[in-house]
Order: sequence, then structure tokens, then C-alpha cells
Amino acid sequence: MAVSLAAIRRLVVGSQGYAARFKRAAEDDVEAAIRRLTAVQLDSISTVDRAHRLTLTSRVGAFPEEIVARLLREGRVFEYWAHEASILPIELWPHFRHVMDGGGHWGTHDRALEQHADLVEPMLERIRAEGPLASRDFEGQGDGGMGGMWNWKPAKMVLDALWDSGVLVIGERRNFQRSYDLAERVIPKRWLEAPAPSAAETLRVWALLAVGARGALTEGAIREHWRLRGGRARLQPQLDVLVADGRLLVVEADDDGQPFYVLPGVELDGDPAPPVLVCPFDNLVWDRPLLERLFGFKHLIEVYKKEHEREYGYYVLPLLAGDRFLGRADLKADRAEGVLRIRKFTREPKARGNVDAKLENAATRLARILGLERVERSA
Repeated sequence: MAVSLAAIRRLVVGSQGYAARFKRAAEDDVEAAIRRLTAVQLDSISTVDRAHRLTLTSRVGAFPEEIVARLLREGRVFEYWAHEASILPIELWPHFRHVMDGGGHWGTHDRALEQHADLVEPMLERIRAEGPLASRDFEGQGDGGMGGMWNWKPAKMVLDALWDSGVLVIGERRNFQRSYDLAERVIPKRWLEAPAPSAAETLRVWALLAVGARGALTEGAIREHWRLRGGRARLQPQLDVLVADGRLLVVEADDDGQPFYVLPGVELDGDPAPPVLVCPFDNLVWDRPLLERLFGFKHLIEVYKKEHEREYGYYVLPLLAGDRFLGRADLKADRAEGVLRIRKFTREPKARGNVDAKLENAATRLARILGLERVERSA
């Protein structure tokens, strides 16, 4: 018997853990949230706040910026490629070793190490002697043979290649710019020296973590959660093992779409979300086909479009309340004036109820998290 898509949607929303009121978070709260989410996506745009902070503060509340930097320095979390460049719980380090040992996430990094082999040891020696260093700390002008915005200087290419292969880690960030340190100085020994699990075991662990973090996911959505390569043929056999072992359950939905996987014992329902402005890079909105299937919501990120091509605005946060998206708010944090500006709000065609009140509620809480004094709405 199929369960309702609405019940699955409520489970997915309830699993996110969005905070219903303003609160402040401690270091352990932030670390626990990263672990529960499994991965928190990074992005450099700071029109409202950095993406990882928006994702985390919507769940745990306001916290000082230096907390994440300290968690990185102390080896309690690490940065690597997951869904995209992400902050990850430290215990996942061994599960990424097969990626690191296999040449990293990007094939171009092997070429960087070959083409600029003469730079590798001198750069590592400087980091050994001086501590974490950024690409700007090394001399050199862009060449790299890539052209345009990707015309990185060789040092930048080598640093990223060594990070991709697990030799270096992001030891800290200075104004969001990466500083690289030796992995053995940052990653705790128990994780650094842990044997890499088999590829099959890693896939099973990743599947369980993704489903636990998101409530219910299809096979395709599990792949999208981690941006897994290899297609269904790679993941499906491991899902079949987990189902056979009773560690995952298969749930058919009443829309006749792809079945969902859930953890055993989970209640196919969930608490409604408080009004919340969701980061455009939030875990909830990672999988656009799944989002459209569950919510009838087409998520757009328009920051890379020209202004006249944008439909909703530059940095747009969807407004979620209950188990539905009610609209899209183009926001800007005006820190000089202490104002969170709602430059434009576009209501979803089927939104019901007092949407303006829910927007005000969510925006007021977000402004307080950002340390802003008030909200002003233009449209």
C-alpha cells in the first residue's frame, strides 16, 4: 500500500530541525548540527550571510563566526567536496580517502602536480615552517593555461591539488579565503590513520547518513546528496543490501513516482516548520527534481544571471512555513544601516493564509540572528 506524498513531505520538513524561535548556539551545538546534516555547503556570496552560516543558524540560532574556524583548526570538522565544497563531520574523513587516494575530486589536479612538480616540496616546507598559508602568501602570477577567471597562478593550483588529495586541509579561513595546513597537524590521528573502508561500505554509510539527515530520499536523491558518480548501477546494489539487512525500508508513494528510502521505525509524518527563510544552498533544496515532486516548487538560483534576466532577484531565500513554500524573498543585509532589506517578495501562486505575517516573522528572526536592528521591505 502506498503512503501519501504529503506524509513523506512532512517527514522531510520535520527532519530539517528548523528553529521556531530566536536562540543562541554554542560550539557543541554547531558541531552537532553539522554532524546531523552530514554536510553543510559552502559558498562565497555574503549578500545576506555566508551559505553555511545561513544553513546552520536557521537550525541552531546565532553563533560567533569564529566557531566554525575553531572547529576546523581543532580537527572536529573538515572541508572537502561532498554535495559541493562542504563542511563535514570529522569521522567521515576515512570515507573520503578512496577519493583522495584516487587522484582527488578533480582530474585536473593531477596535471597541476605534474606540471608544477618543482613547487610542491618548497610549498609544503613553507607550510611546515610557517603554519597555515593562503595562495596569496606565495609568489607567482596566473597562468595555468585555463584563461579568464580560472587563470590561477601555479601556487593556487598546487595548493588545491594537495588539498584534493588529502595532503593538505583547510586549516582556517581568513575573510573566507582558504588557508592550507598539513593534514597531520589538523586531522586527529585516529581518523588520519584509520584504514579506508571499502567503496561498498562507504556507499552504504553515505546512504544511511543521507536518509537519516533528510528523512526520506529516493535512490537518485541519495546520489545527489553526495554528488555520487557512477549512476544507479553503482548505488542500487548497496541500497538492496541495506534493505535486506533491515537497515533501510522502501516506501512507495501514492504519486507512482520513484520509491523512497527511510530509516526503520521512522514515523511517516513530521512537525511543521516554523516560518523560515531558507538558504538557497540549504540541504532541503539541494535536489531540484525531488523538491518539485514533494512541494511543487521550482527552485532557482539567479545570482549568476544578468540583472535583466532575473525573475525573482539576486540572492533569493525561499519562505517555508508548515510543509509548503509560500514565496521567494530577495534579501540584502545592509550592515552599515543595521537593516535587513527585503528588496522583492514573490508570493507562490498557490500560497494560502497570511503570507505577509509569516514573512515578517521569518525576516525578523533572521535579522536578529544577523545582528541587524530592523527589517525594511521595498516590495
